[in-house]
Amino acid sequence: MIDIAIRPTPEQLQAWIEAYVPEKDLFFLRAEDISFLQNELTGTLVFPRNEFFSHSSYSEIQMVNSYTYWMIKKDAAFVIVAPSNWITALNEEKKEYLLKRQVELGRGMTGPLSLFSRFGNFPQEYIIEVDGEQHIVMQRALWESLPNEVKEEMLCTIAQQYDAWDAKPIPSTLPAHLAPYANTFATKSGANCLAATLFAISTEPQLEEWIIQEWVHDQTFEEKLRLASYVKTEDSFIGGDVVAWANDSGVIQHAAYCIEGDLFFNKSGQIFTNPWKIVDWAELKQSWEQFTPQVYRKI
Repeated sequence: MIDIAIRPTPEQLQAWIEAYVPEKDLFFLRAEDISFLQNELTGTLVFPRNEFFSHSSYSEIQMVNSYTYWMIKKDAAFVIVAPSNWITALNEEKKEYLLKRQVELGRGMTGPLSLFSRFGNFPQEYIIEVDGEQHIVMQRALWESLPNEVKEEMLCTIAQQYDAWDAKPIPSTLPAHLAPYANTFATKSGANCLAATLFAISTEPQLEEWIIQEWVHDQTFEEKLRLASYVKTEDSFIGGDVVAWANDSGVIQHAAYCIEGDLFFNKSGQIFTNPWKIVDWAELKQSWEQFTPQVYRKI
């Protein structure tokens, strides 16, 4: 079956532009960095790592996704939270030092300049060289200075690093309540694979449509499957089944809904750039090969 191209709508792209770079800037530091920057920290808050990651104000899903918390290196010991104009007042030496550290520690909204250079020239102060490669480090002040068309093209480029913009054609057997979502994009972060799968098996979609926008965790997912009378089976999957992928500890990492044959309704992450789309078994098998697939069927 030939893949088809998919693309977010102009309205979805505008929502992405507004949400992508949070209003507050975050800067991750190693322990030894504090002394170098201590005279510049007026107007900021400096959090120890553990307190920051457990702080309710900074666990909002869009901030988590934009700054890719899960990618931050273990030796990041502190986090600066600053208004967007703070970095613009730093002298050149300290700004370069700070931005270079963001690339080294794996903070989100950084990337090779070669990926974005076709969109025009970026201010040199936000271009950092690490290990012989130039990187652009995005901050709120820089983002606000860019033309809207540049923001749009940048986000389209970034999005396709996470998930290809192609899908299988929508089959005629797709449940009607999934039709508004199949091969489309979200406007905000949070909606994940487990939520998409739970909505797919809903018998009362008008009451449960809100669930597809949720970030569902594994235990909630399994309880909802139980309540919907889905149980594990050793049989091969068929239309209407749920396939979930579990790690060695039995914790579910991903799930998708089988529409018919080898076609599935799937979402590969909780970022707004991850579309709900129709994929085949071969793609799912390759993407989640490090985990064990389990089939759930309604009894």
